Amino acid sequence: MNLTLGVNTIINHKDIIVKISSDLPVDASAFRLFANNKVKDDLDMVFYGQPNNENGSISWKQDHNKNHEFIVNLSKLANDVTKVAFTITCDEYQTISQLSNLSIQIIANNQVIAVGEVDITDRPEKALIMGEIYRRNYEWKFRFIAQGFNGGLKPLAENFGINIVDEENSSKTKTNQVSNSNSSSKVNLNKISLSKDKTTVSLDKQNNYGMIGINLNWNKSNKEQKKGFLSSFLNINKNIDLDLAAFVRLKDKSIYVIQALGNTFGSLNSPCYVQLMEDDRNGSNKDGEWIYINGKHWKQIDEVLIYTFIYQGAPNWNQTDAIVSVQVPGQPKIETQLTEGDNKNRLCAIVHLKNDKGAIKIQRLNKYFRGQRELAHAYRWNFRWQAGRK
Repeated sequence: MNLTLGVNTIINHKDIIVKISSDLPVDASAFRLFANNKVKDDLDMVFYGQPNNENGSISWKQDHNKNHEFIVNLSKLANDVTKVAFTITCDEYQTISQLSNLSIQIIANNQVIAVGEVDITDRPEKALIMGEIYRRNYEWKFRFIAQGFNGGLKPLAENFGINIVDEENSSKTKTNQVSNSNSSSKVNLNKISLSKDKTTVSLDKQNNYGMIGINLNWNKSNKEQKKGFLSSFLNINKNIDLDLAAFVRLKDKSIYVIQALGNTFGSLNSPCYVQLMEDDRNGSNKDGEWIYINGKHWKQIDEVLIYTFIYQGAPNWNQTDAIVSVQVPGQPKIETQLTEGDNKNRLCAIVHLKNDKGAIKIQRLNKYFRGQRELAHAYRWNFRWQAGRK
């Protein structure tokens, strides 16, 4: 069902996906609202910096085409929730009219039940309320809105009862934080992208950083290759399998390798306080692979080098569309893309986390090597290597 502005449709499903698509990167958020059309606290906002709320009624993820998906369980929304608004915010120097396309879809049981296409012509705004799910007479409906805000994130957040606070800690990265006027808690809204021009970010010293997550996600299909007898014989057409791994050095100089190869998954609660949570061997996990660092024990950790290697598939790095994110609770999400790849080398050193007098210094590496032995030699890790298998 194609919706025009202001038109609504009934939702007869408990579980739905709200999908927001655009040709250029935008940030998407969902706001859980109450009788006064305001949020109660920071947990009512779901976005890349807070991808789940406290009861699992709304969660967020992003696919490799930069589409945003909000998974909404309507049965878990409390009785005093009147609506959920879905919004987008453009990048700093971008407006809606600079996009080529922008749409919102409601999906249930793998079927698109409603679509709203935004007319982006002559739209100078930087942010939009794309649409809202709302409760009316004990049933849920969706309304396509596309209401704009010229000032971007600040007026959009204020519209839902949220105050934006800009904070700058000395020479450290400037972050936007959100706080509700009735709550002292705050949520980081910024996302930091590390690149050739911006390679390093430092996080303030804390006694306990919480559970630090490093995520690797990639395009798991070998989409550019054509199948044939020779390619099948040479094992070329297998789905892409990237393995996430880490070198860990503690303050006592002990060193560890964390990887699926050899089943050295590590541990969060005993040395080395770093653990690979899952090896996505068949590409079935849409969230990719995760390594967690127990930030409670950051004082015992000296450095962590995160790397990945092509276990199978993918004759070149550009085909992987790989993105790595470092997620520290209460801090902006830090992302880097695996670009400038040397296709002769199947291993990439991604980021380096260094204990800098108790603070965390994160450096983008994006360096490519033939294998782990060469990587270890380049960064002076004195391991003894032997053959392993998954």
